[in-house]
Amino acid sequence: MKLRVILDLEGRDVYWQMAIDEALLYLRINGRIDNTLRLYRFKPSAVTIGYFQRIRDSVNIDYLNACGIDYTRRITGGGSVYHDSGGEITYSIVLPAEGPLVDILESYRVLCGALVYALRKIGLQAEFVPINDVVVYGRKISGSAQTRRLGYILQHGTLMYATDLDTLEKALVAPREKLMSKGVRSIRERVVTIKEVLGSVDVDQIVKSLIEGFSRALNAEVYYDELSGEEIRVASEIVSKYRSHEWIYRR
Repeated sequence: MKLRVILDLEGRDVYWQMAIDEALLYLRINGRIDNTLRLYRFKPSAVTIGYFQRIRDSVNIDYLNACGIDYTRRITGGGSVYHDSGGEITYSIVLPAEGPLVDILESYRVLCGALVYALRKIGLQAEFVPINDVVVYGRKISGSAQTRRLGYILQHGTLMYATDLDTLEKALVAPREKLMSKGVRSIRERVVTIKEVLGSVDVDQIVKSLIEGFSRALNAEVYYDELSGEEIRVASEIVSKYRSHEWIYRR
């Protein structure tokens, strides 16, 4: 397999980032791009909400509005996520649901295995915990979500290297039952960052390790590219959806 890698780390707002991910899925389904891994940041910091979530049960809207933190709904499932502009790398990957990726649970194991490899490469004893989490010392350091269309997968997720966890805890809402099932009392106790464990962060090394991890997980030969004019054009036709009240508050 060939895997196209796009480093898009300068940062864009949450609406554009979600639109670009959807555009990549659309273009891959139509055979107009190769299998693509994109590494990116949100700028400014923002929150995304899972497609199936009720917004008021998932985020502290009053806090987000008071702090001017943007938020939108994803096309993927999973829970709400705080994306720290200066403390997180987000990945997205589009590819066919073939071989082991046909099964949803196995696809998470394979693709999240790339993050496990990357974290172990930099010295952390990371583990994959089904359905879609990567943990270090039992605390979540990465979560992923996916959607499937016409035999293709879009999976995207986070890697928290220096996320402001106090802001994360204020921004998000987690059901008490879910926290208790994880043996913790608060979101802050549930998550961890690379910086908290290692004390320092080399972002370039993290990026390099992530790319190597996806290459190994998929037995893929990588090559580097940039977003094309067509990809930006398709995203520009989608981005207004992610800004719309109807989309964000649909549940």
